[in-house]
Formats: sequence, structure tokens, C-alpha cells
Amino acid sequence: MKHLLCLSEWSSQEIMETLKLAEKLKYENKNGIRHNHLLKGKTLGLIFAKSSTRTRVSFEVGMYQLGGYSLFLSSSDIQLGRGETVSDTAKTLSRYIDGIMIRTFKHSDVVDLADCGTIPVINGLTDSQHPCQILADLQTVKEYKGKLAGLKMAYIGDGNNVANSLLIGCAKVGMNISVATPKGYECDTESVKLAQEAAKESGAAVVTTNDPHEAIKDADVVYTDTWVSMGMEAEKEQRISIFMPYQVNAELMAEAKSDAIFMHCLPAYRGYEVTADIIDGPQSVVFDEAENRLHAQKAVLVKLLG
Repeated sequence: MKHLLCLSEWSSQEIMETLKLAEKLKYENKNGIRHNHLLKGKTLGLIFAKSSTRTRVSFEVGMYQLGGYSLFLSSSDIQLGRGETVSDTAKTLSRYIDGIMIRTFKHSDVVDLADCGTIPVINGLTDSQHPCQILADLQTVKEYKGKLAGLKMAYIGDGNNVANSLLIGCAKVGMNISVATPKGYECDTESVKLAQEAAKESGAAVVTTNDPHEAIKDADVVYTDTWVSMGMEAEKEQRISIFMPYQVNAELMAEAKSDAIFMHCLPAYRGYEVTADIIDGPQSVVFDEAENRLHAQKAVLVKLLG
């Protein structure tokens, strides 16, 4: 049985096959085949301990378009939020449904769900990883650049779950990645290690630095994310003062390649991690990127539940 907990657990071939299926499903979707029966009769439980726009809507619509059914389970509505163990929840849900998507805080909870249950588990986001987002990101880059291997992505900002997963995902598919964060806000060491191990097989270059100018030089793709993730609101003012030199603006963007695309997983806060002229400008592909959450996740669902 296969799960999607962290992209380090998927081979390069599995990732590329999933992206190819995502492209096929998107093509069909755009050409009138909005619904099929690939997951007819299948049910996906959606556990949310963190609020969401893109994750919830894309998974619910994705299951509907695949002929299946999704069941929204907020942590306030199920016993997991009232002290029931992850193990008991996993064993119980395994008797009712065919798969679980969970969006939560601790990555260990997602791992425990997978270990204790008997159905596939999909990580919709944890404090450590965001693999579904990165599959959509890779699909978007491939659409615009025609390839992945040999390109350079520059990530500028907070070394958060998106940055951790980008390191691993890019390394898996042979894309060079350079991540620039302020001191003390680097990606976690385990994710860097996993990316470096993947890069040895793919030939990708993995660079971590505190210098945004070093990271963005000659980049084909420039990526940033919010500086204040959910649960960090108390640090907002401190983070803004520390991260302002890492803002993606016209001056910094000019140091990337002239045909570089700009990406952001959203929600975005204009005037902080990115200026409006960049995210709303001609180099931005953020809404294509957001749309591809639907298509990439449909491919994951077919792969795991089909």
C-alpha cells in the first residue's frame, strides 16, 4: 500500500508518472471530459485541523470529478479533536472509507495514521511537509518550461514546509534548487539531507544560503511563500522586520533570468513577501499553479485509491 507523506518516499519515476497522469487529466478536463469513473464507489475522508481554501476545494472537487465521494471531517467534529488516539481513529476510519487526506500540525500524526490504518494516507500539509503543493508546482513548471531536469528554482523566504518539500521534490526530478532564508529560519536539516541524497541520484544541485541575491542569480523559477504561517501570528512583527530584505520585488526579480516565472503557493500578502507588481505581473503563474492542485491531486488519488 502506498501513501503520500513526504516526496522522499516516492521514486523519481513515480513522481514523473504522477505528473504525466496529471497532465492527461487536465487535458481531458479542459476538453470537455469533466467527469469520469476512475474512483467510482470510492470514499475519501478529509481531516482538517488547519483551515484551508485550495486544499479542501481541490480535493472535494477532485473526488467528485473522479466519480467518488469526499467526507469533510474537521478536528472539532471528530473524536480525534477530543482526545481519541491517532491509532484508534486510523483503525476506525479504515473500516469505513478508502483513503484519508489530512491537513494538520504535527507530521508525526500523519505518519501514525499511515502506520496504524489499513488505507492510503495523503499529507495535505503538516508543519514539516507539503507534498501535494509541490507536485502541482512541478506540473506548472513543466507546462511553462517544457522540462524539469536542468532548470534552476530559487526559493526566497522562510524555510517552512513548502521550502522543505520543494528541496526534496526538485532534487528528485533533477531540478537545481537554491533556497535563501534569514539566519535562524533555515529549512530543517532532515529535509536538506533527504534532498541531498536525492540529488546524488538525479544530478541536481541543492544549495542553501542566507543570501537572496546568490540564490536568485540565473534562476528559471522564482518562488516565495508567506513569512507568517498558521500558528505563528504572534511573531508577525518580528518576522516582517527580519524578512523584508527577502521580499521578491522588481529589483530582486531582475537578477533571475529574463524569462523566469514567479510562483507562490498562496495565500499571498502583497507588500510583504512579494510586491503587487510581481505577483500580479506578466511573469506570475500563481493561479495556474493553484489550479494544478486539482489536477495533480486527482492523479495522486487515482494512483493511491484506484
